[in-house]
Amino acid sequence: MTNPFLAPSTLPYSLPDYATITDAHVREALEIGMEQHLAELEELAADTAPATVENVLHAWERSGATLDRTLSAFWVARSADTNPERDAIMAEFSPRLAAHSDAIMLHPGLYARLRRLAERAAAGEVELDEQDAFNLAERIRGYARGGVDLPQDQQARLRELNGELATLSTTFDTALTAGRNAAAVHVTDEAELAGLADDDRARLREAARAADLDGWLVPVVNTSGQPLLDSLEHRGLRERLHRASVGRGLGGQDPEHDTRDTLVRIARLRLERARLLGYPHHAAYAHEVTCARTTDAVNDILARLTPGVVALTDREAQALGARLHTLEPGATLEPWDWQFLAVREAAETSFDADLLKPYLEFERVLQEGVFAAATALYGITFHERPELVGYTAQARVFEVREEDGRVLGAVVVDAWTRPTKKGGAWMTSIVDQSHLLGDLPLVTNTCNVPPPAPGSPSLMTWDNVITLFHEFGHDLHGLLSDVRYPSRSGTSVPRDFVEFPSQVNEIWAWEPALIQRYAVHHETGDPLPAEWLDALVASRQESGRDTLELLAAMLLDQAWHQSPLEDLPTDGSGVEAFEAAALGRAGAAHPLVPPRYRSAYFHHIFGGGYAAGYYSYLWSEVMDADTVAWFREQATPGQPGGMTRAAGERFRREVLGRGGSIEAMESYRRFRGGDPDVSHLLSRLGLPA
Repeated sequence: MTNPFLAPSTLPYSLPDYATITDAHVREALEIGMEQHLAELEELAADTAPATVENVLHAWERSGATLDRTLSAFWVARSADTNPERDAIMAEFSPRLAAHSDAIMLHPGLYARLRRLAERAAAGEVELDEQDAFNLAERIRGYARGGVDLPQDQQARLRELNGELATLSTTFDTALTAGRNAAAVHVTDEAELAGLADDDRARLREAARAADLDGWLVPVVNTSGQPLLDSLEHRGLRERLHRASVGRGLGGQDPEHDTRDTLVRIARLRLERARLLGYPHHAAYAHEVTCARTTDAVNDILARLTPGVVALTDREAQALGARLHTLEPGATLEPWDWQFLAVREAAETSFDADLLKPYLEFERVLQEGVFAAATALYGITFHERPELVGYTAQARVFEVREEDGRVLGAVVVDAWTRPTKKGGAWMTSIVDQSHLLGDLPLVTNTCNVPPPAPGSPSLMTWDNVITLFHEFGHDLHGLLSDVRYPSRSGTSVPRDFVEFPSQVNEIWAWEPALIQRYAVHHETGDPLPAEWLDALVASRQESGRDTLELLAAMLLDQAWHQSPLEDLPTDGSGVEAFEAAALGRAGAAHPLVPPRYRSAYFHHIFGGGYAAGYYSYLWSEVMDADTVAWFREQATPGQPGGMTRAAGERFRREVLGRGGSIEAMESYRRFRGGDPDVSHLLSRLGLPA
């Protein structure tokens, strides 16, 4: 059979033909794709004709089509539904793909061709519009940062470092997924499940059956905090679940999936690479191409927020400690008590989010919440195409149409958690929007919502709802992209800007008029009671504890990527001491609040693309809070929250549609009329301006 990757897909939206694709096809197409890509770029570099937009930038963007098709389709499938062969392909090709990238980024002829185009543009011989100029400038900057000017011996070492780092990242991620599955807590006494709803118990029973176990199996999610800690009344089981979560990757409970040696090696090699490229540490290298620009700017915002957030957390801890004493006199508040007690505190002082679950059925939240908000703001509509096959049988394909009926693109929704899926939630682009290539966007929305037990609906937690809206904000960034070059499409923006549109999209989950549409009791059809709706909206103030766990993870990330070599551990045995010292120096060490991710299961920075960039969620939240204030200013009598077509159209045109085709903060200024006002974020966090 002909390899489906070797020609453009003939399916709608260029959807990969997952029904016929095999892992063997991936191997073959990667081999052929790398060879074709290098040959195409060699031809570009050898071209003796005067450099133009068409024979440099356009030719560059058209190159590597087979490799791009294969990697986009494979990465999605491997992340969401892996198997041993897919893991083996990733392990084999990660260093080879790094070497392939080096062959391009260290190619003097390609660099010279870019520089020649820039020289001709500066001399007035070639006209560049805004998108051309930005694309060219970013490519030249990439070469300068990539080591093209290093001596040959240092380039050789750089290639070695890039190859080993690619291998280690894959090794870390593979161990992380297996370790998360192994950390699941086995329960044989149903009395320990007191406090859980019937649908949760049924789901845990199904998980045990799938693992050939009696009783119930409590899976561990990717974060330190575990959703079921909100409800479990049995303090002993809460402790077991918490310890299983925060002990992952540390070797004690699961030596086979110890990630510590791997992450230490990654941190040390990243530091060596940064120094080789002329930077004091990896953070300086990473921050140079972000909205923050400098490490000092990142450190400053983290340092400014930490003391106030710790103080808020301490006050919350005192209140929860008092509540614990009323339940168990003499007991000491522990980390595994926090969520359980906070839910009960909220039930009396604000709102118990557990009450919402019967009203949050997945399909209704998706259709009447997430999709409906996008329709109200941007005029787009969603139409399921059940005849199309996604990368797994659980994935669903939705066609997206403009207000006038034109097809805009498509989104693949893959909601349910499974052992073969990475933890967390994410969006990816299988096909990038591009006017140059005539491609419509094809994006994914991948979450880890607990699947429904047989015969039951899938009921979501409020956190699940927020996550679904968040990831769909990334989808909208990809779907509504309106740019020429595929490399600058959609979410191809700085790391500390990419989370901004997704965080803005979360605000619509809280919109009362929308909640009335999607929050309907799954059995009775009754809407959410008005007093609950009011209490939910009023409870939106972020807690000190939730903010502190995020700040602690951000500070850990910076510590791993700013520390000098002598301060980094030499092997995995020093990881926990390094963590404790880093958080202590930053004033963020709290005995009751572990970081959202401890180092041993911090995929974002050791397996993903967020190294030195996890602070991005906070930096983006400054723009998010400022933008929410803008939307509120656009409110009308019919749409008090600002969910209007006019407001959505402006946000679409100036932010979402721009993708990465111009400098990110310039797109923000065009949208907002100036830089973001940090006071809106401080107010959201309950901190003084």
